[in-house]
Amino acid sequence: MEVSRRKFLTLAGTSAATVTMLSPLEAFYAKVARGEMPTSTGYGPLEDKLPLNAAELPPNISGRNGQFILKLPRAFNYTAFSITGDPMDDGFTVPSLHDGMAAYPGANNTTILVRNHENGATSANPVSGDVRYSTGAQGGTSTLVVGPNRRLIKHFNSLAGTIRNCAGGPTPWRSWISCEETFSTTANMTSSGTLETIKHGYNFEVIADPNSGLVTPVPLIEMGRFSHEAVAVDPRSGYVYETEDRVDSCFYRFEPNVRPTKVGDLAKGGTLYALKVRGMNNFALNTTNNPNFGGQLGLIKVGQSLPVEWVKIDNPDPEAESASQGVGVRYEAQSKGAATFLRGEGAWYGNNLVYFVATQAGPPGINKSNGRGHGQVWAYDPARQELTLVVEACETGEFLDDPDNITVAPFGDLFLCEDGGGVQYIVGVNGKGEVYQFAFNNYNNSEFAGACFSADGRTLFVNIQSPGITLAIWGPWNRRR
Repeated sequence: MEVSRRKFLTLAGTSAATVTMLSPLEAFYAKVARGEMPTSTGYGPLEDKLPLNAAELPPNISGRNGQFILKLPRAFNYTAFSITGDPMDDGFTVPSLHDGMAAYPGANNTTILVRNHENGATSANPVSGDVRYSTGAQGGTSTLVVGPNRRLIKHFNSLAGTIRNCAGGPTPWRSWISCEETFSTTANMTSSGTLETIKHGYNFEVIADPNSGLVTPVPLIEMGRFSHEAVAVDPRSGYVYETEDRVDSCFYRFEPNVRPTKVGDLAKGGTLYALKVRGMNNFALNTTNNPNFGGQLGLIKVGQSLPVEWVKIDNPDPEAESASQGVGVRYEAQSKGAATFLRGEGAWYGNNLVYFVATQAGPPGINKSNGRGHGQVWAYDPARQELTLVVEACETGEFLDDPDNITVAPFGDLFLCEDGGGVQYIVGVNGKGEVYQFAFNNYNNSEFAGACFSADGRTLFVNIQSPGITLAIWGPWNRRR
């Protein structure tokens, strides 16, 4: 796909009366109201790039066989490291299926990365180690230390024995919340040789420490047992916002019993709530703009805000999920009028907002056999208690195809990792509200995941999920986009 033939947003029908200004997208909404296409060339045309450390990498990874990993704007460069199968400092090898990730400042201008691995109950490249949540689960996290030269210093496993660690989110107290995208059980072999049933579908906290080794896995039970995707923490309140990867997913808020300031505070419990559109029971935001599922094109417009409230979840740790019996976190939420979203995925806090992705919502994709859309991005404003649709992909998916992970750059831009069929881009939304392609996966059609910026704002870290490659990208971020 070339830039010239990809579009981004469904803009028709938006009027100035429906527009709500949300930084950094004020100009975007103004252009939408005028019926203009808010696109940009971004940092310039994308071109084949070798990693600057190509000589250190295997030929099939580095591009020395003629295949480059990324296309980037001319002024940008990158390194690649911590590839699935590489030896690690703890004696194991790098696990597979790199996914969600966050960056933290380390000593001597280093960066600490905590990275998810979306392995299930079996894996050829598991997260290994003896300190495990379940012996029958192969997912978890690894921790990396990266030098100021964007080269790997060390890496090791930091959470083991969990399942399908998809995304998660950083906390202000230097930890990573790793989310299990499942509602399942495994058989755990105990030290006495007996099997016990272990429930999955929880969040786990991992300290961002260059010497942590494997942390003791503690499920954050009161944050809910469901098919988690990502979390975003509001630093002003300490509330944790959570997404759920289901076609009828809900959007949740966890209010801790104590204001969290350190690792372990979330384990002290709290209360779980689900978002409800005020005055609208079971507002089906997952299908609202999709006629294939009973909706109507443009019913909720880009820039339109909805007042919300929160309904309490009485049983955050169900033993089963059953729509017919109303058992399960999202079914309890929906019985109380909670809104639904089509596959809630990435979430990130920035610009005083909680952004989250509904990866297959929006108008029906003309090339999608299931009739779903190519994705939306929503923003929740905790101060105003309002929910706003800020991005909606068009029916062709030509400029945005199933966004998954999201991050907010220190300079305010949104970066979206595509996870659709075929080619994959990182798509940006700049401070003027214009959208642009920033990076192209030139290696394969695997998804981008785990986009996050270093604390100094100079480096964007991101993963290619398969075969599992972590990348550090840098360049003139402050250049006009």
